[in-house]
Amino acid sequence: MTIDSKAYGKVEIEESQIINFPFGIPGFEDYTEFALLDAEQHSFFWLQSLKKIEVAFVLVDPQMFRPDYFLNISSFDLKSIDIDESAPDMLILSIVTIRENSDMTANLAGPIIVNRLNKKARQVINDDSRWQIRHSIKEELESLQQVSSHEGE
Repeated sequence: MTIDSKAYGKVEIEESQIINFPFGIPGFEDYTEFALLDAEQHSFFWLQSLKKIEVAFVLVDPQMFRPDYFLNISSFDLKSIDIDESAPDMLILSIVTIRENSDMTANLAGPIIVNRLNKKARQVINDDSRWQIRHSIKEELESLQQVSSHEGE
């Protein structure tokens, strides 16, 4: 299937790359079908609306810069997209905001969870106060590198 994407123009995708948001994404409730595309940089993705080319989000795997990241979400949120409590088939991604100065932040308070089996997804609220809406990816990576270098001493 060929789609129009904001990042890459026309691209071929597989059916398995289509993600359904039964409840939409807050602020974008009218958009329920997206394609999950690999970005050029490892651990980043594009979430491209199939309905409107301008509706696209950069996503990141939060484990890339916060290995201690975990979810504290309701079982209702999991059940709403048919994820079992053990959640082995869950993908967790965070929406990235890129500012004019190229600083990138990730929303760790409102991650997107994807059921890998049925391709249903939902943006949820992470009830752990450590995770904020704007985590600087650069600062988190620098902090992680400092910890790694001290462990190697």
